[in-house]
Amino acid sequence: MSRIFSGIAPSGELHIGNYLGAVQNWVRLQASYECFYSIVDLHAITGRYDAATLGARTREMAVGLLASGIDPDRATLFVQSHVAEHSQLMWLLNAVTPLGELERMTQFKDKAQRFKSVPAGLLNYPVLMAADILLYRADLVPVGEDQVQHLELTREITRRWNAEFSPDREFFPEPKPLMTEAKRIMGLDGQAKMSKSLGNTIGILESPEDIWQKLRPAVTDPARVTRKDPGTPEICNLYHLHRYFSTPDTVIQVAENCRGAKWGCLDCKRALAESMAAHFAPIRERARELEAKPARVEDILAAGAARARSIARETLSQARELMGFLPAHGTAND
Repeated sequence: MSRIFSGIAPSGELHIGNYLGAVQNWVRLQASYECFYSIVDLHAITGRYDAATLGARTREMAVGLLASGIDPDRATLFVQSHVAEHSQLMWLLNAVTPLGELERMTQFKDKAQRFKSVPAGLLNYPVLMAADILLYRADLVPVGEDQVQHLELTREITRRWNAEFSPDREFFPEPKPLMTEAKRIMGLDGQAKMSKSLGNTIGILESPEDIWQKLRPAVTDPARVTRKDPGTPEICNLYHLHRYFSTPDTVIQVAENCRGAKWGCLDCKRALAESMAAHFAPIRERARELEAKPARVEDILAAGAARARSIARETLSQARELMGFLPAHGTAND
């Protein structure tokens, strides 16, 4: 069975961008692959972050993933920092990672502009991502458009490391991208990708009333200045969300009523709010059950980390041997 690795930052409650862009796909993949899913808290500290809430946000993310359908009996779910081998393999991979390749990463160039003094962790973010994947010798990595460049660097690092330290056999498989169906989910502002930092998201655990309140001011087709103006649903961000959450009949109705100016944008938004609230109702219920049993969540994460660690230790041990390190005897590294 092919192996998959994927990670998600501990931003707290999942929003619909996370859900459509990654998590929904993760749930499907766990039925057909050996899946390792990690809450990547080490990645979260490469920029400015709130240390006081990092643990709580990590736990919230775990609840959201489990409530969305990640099954600990079918997939390995764990917190990245609970497996120390991630950091250790990252350091080893630095030996073959070209500085110029790191500096040309689009995300690095964009995020570096926010700092007067750029943290080294921001530059090395893709090396840690490579370590995440290679530690489990994953065959496939589910990615959206914004992660393709990072995965290509992982593939380059893999080729360089194998050529340098394992030329007779491909110790690390070269991971292949598995593109997600929902590649880029735009925020409610219609201007940028859905992101908590931009305040343009809807959480999957929000109440029906909160969903409606967030959808009411959301940007729609700019041509629809008044209710009488016909629209073009294909350029309306909310119409695309209907296609994910509403029934096929509702999607057809929304398109027809938009083009014919039979509905105002608020009518479209109300239908979308009802569809989203109904879609997430069972997830909200499962989340409430998990929140009432925090020890259950902790146990799942601990079991996932133990499973991940058993594979990570073996991979790291073999990688260290191939790189020529003196084996450590009589220590935890044995």
